[in-house]
Amino acid sequence: MKVIFMGTPEFSVGTLEALIEAGHEVVLAVTQPDKPKGRGHEMQFPPVKEAALRYGIEVYQPRRIRETECIEKLRSYQADIMVVIAFGQILPKEILEMTPYGCVNVHASLLPKYRGAAPIQWAVIDGEQVSGVTTMQMDEGLDTGDMLLKTEVVLDQKETGGSLHDKLAKAGAALCVETLRQMEAGTVIPSKQGESPTAYAKMLDKTLGKIRWEDSAASIERLIRGLNPWPSAYTTWDGKIMKLWAADVSEEEGPKTAVPGEIVRVEKDAFTVKTGLGLLIVRELQIQGKKRMDAGSFLRGAKIKEGTVLS
Repeated sequence: MKVIFMGTPEFSVGTLEALIEAGHEVVLAVTQPDKPKGRGHEMQFPPVKEAALRYGIEVYQPRRIRETECIEKLRSYQADIMVVIAFGQILPKEILEMTPYGCVNVHASLLPKYRGAAPIQWAVIDGEQVSGVTTMQMDEGLDTGDMLLKTEVVLDQKETGGSLHDKLAKAGAALCVETLRQMEAGTVIPSKQGESPTAYAKMLDKTLGKIRWEDSAASIERLIRGLNPWPSAYTTWDGKIMKLWAADVSEEEGPKTAVPGEIVRVEKDAFTVKTGLGLLIVRELQIQGKKRMDAGSFLRGAKIKEGTVLS
């Protein structure tokens, strides 16, 4: 097929490469504008742009895809289909209906579960045992179009947002290629979505990572994994931000006099914190201004003791 590809982050790159390797003609890669990054504020290409340039594919970076000029430019390529994966802008009806096969979206959840911007991380935070990818015929709603194909991915016991991202990116690339094959063959059977059984997977921000020690140890541990590597779960110790990267759950109650957030046990390679339900054993962390480290390394250099309350 003659494809216009629309995507921006690293999650999209594998699908772009899979389409090329499958023999599709990607005539244009549409992605978000370059953005300044880091302390030097140097302009950085989106990952899709970097990948497209490696393959000699023309790149288009409109600030507002809805503008008439943008719509007419896309129309000029006379593509068979548009493939959209984490592009970052809402597409108008004119674009959705522009090509013979419409716009196919690769969404990182088993729709109608986890419609929205951050389905990967919320699946981990919510304790899902199975996630997956859905290809969808896009409509004007937000992740509400007819479903085409699905593939499931089982979460490991210690799955993180980062590790699930990589698994779903790979699964989504293969599923997209198969979806286009079946669309060309006329064998794919679209199905309507029902009402979503989960809350909208809202976009992540740093405030979400603030640990509420009144919550259960199990939910805090899932939060830590779901927000790894970004934006991270954190608490405050000695006036400094302490990011938590890895922890285990203990169903022990701990001292009855302890309050949520209180360190109730300090060992050689870990320390244990009281929560609203159960105990959290901290294994890996990062203090503001320092690198990530295992808890043992932290404890060898920090004066931390039982009775200290994290906030």
